[in-house]
Amino acid sequence: MNAKEIRKYFPILDQEVNGHPLVYLDSAATSQKPLQVIEALDKYYREYNSNVHRGVHTLGTRATDGYEGAREKVRKFINAASVEEIIFTRGTTTAINTVAASYGRANVGEGDEIVISHMEHHSNIIPWQQLAKETGATLKYVPLQEDGTISIEDMKNTVTSNTKIVSIMKVSNVLGTMNPIKEIARVAHEHGAVMMVDGAQAAPHMKVDVQDLDCDFFAFSGHKMGGPTGIGVLYGKKHLLENMEPVEFGGEMIDFVGMYESTWKELPWKFEGGTPIIAGAIGLGAAIDFLEEIGMDDIEKHEHHLAAYAMEKMSEVDGMVIYGTKDPAKRAGLVTFNLDDVHPHDVATVLDAEGIAVRAGHHCAQPLMKWLKVSATARASFYIYNTEEDIDKLVSGLVKTKEYFSDVF
Repeated sequence: MNAKEIRKYFPILDQEVNGHPLVYLDSAATSQKPLQVIEALDKYYREYNSNVHRGVHTLGTRATDGYEGAREKVRKFINAASVEEIIFTRGTTTAINTVAASYGRANVGEGDEIVISHMEHHSNIIPWQQLAKETGATLKYVPLQEDGTISIEDMKNTVTSNTKIVSIMKVSNVLGTMNPIKEIARVAHEHGAVMMVDGAQAAPHMKVDVQDLDCDFFAFSGHKMGGPTGIGVLYGKKHLLENMEPVEFGGEMIDFVGMYESTWKELPWKFEGGTPIIAGAIGLGAAIDFLEEIGMDDIEKHEHHLAAYAMEKMSEVDGMVIYGTKDPAKRAGLVTFNLDDVHPHDVATVLDAEGIAVRAGHHCAQPLMKWLKVSATARASFYIYNTEEDIDKLVSGLVKTKEYFSDVF
């Protein structure tokens, strides 16, 4: 399927915003949902809404099959070794916090180190800040190259024998940088550290093989890949998860409860306390089916093309500053930019008047904004339903934005 054929499955795109056909360029924040996902959610609530695992009645069995079937789809999607390594969470943020709270508190102490980068999303910074404060560990930042990439040499110079955790995003939500996770994981393991990967911007856009990457933990969110909000995944190597304590306690995650002591269920359920996100998991499974029908390699190729096309066309606009590597082969499908002295929020407002949705602000990456020496940026991010025509409309809107503010000032 090409992008124009794919668009037919996204009913939200068939509308006008402020009198113009919608051009949605904010998929890095959240993607739109295909009919297959919407219908899967509707079918669950209409036909077999029930709790999972506990009941033996027909609806409960169907719900359990749908929920656990989605877990197997996730396992295959990222090539995990076992469904026991797939934990359903509320999203990437919850997954990273789970690792910090469970593995981190048990394995990080005073004098130890946690290594991250300047480009990380806040959800991959704050949990490690808090862990460092609680334990007396040191939080270290690997330096970035001038184009916003990470060199393995710098990683080798940053990670030491005191490093216990290295946590790096696979793809930057601001720069589009695709980090060499496999090589970074090798450096971490050479020093006895575990490798945590924020995969929020990777899993929707490219093939992920956690065994090939040899990461110890990998987190991603359903809502950025055509799935529902409120569902995400934590992958962890089985031997690590088995030795970790749960961070939420209650129903579903217990084996036996006594008056003063309790025992936990086996993996993966010991980390899924309470009624799980049943509809969300089923919807995520439907999203995975849809993406795999298109083909993850084709999705990545399409987005590389859009990024290259966007950088070429946007660079023709006077006063345009584009951040990150200029090599399209090294970046994912987004372009973060500023336009002369026009504030990004003003850029986004004028574009919205033209029916074009982009993101403006610090993108939950304030340390990176400081590194870029800006307070905010605008960002256009692409997905399977975007076309060259969308980018042409963006460029036209940017020209209008520049003309408008030139007239004002």
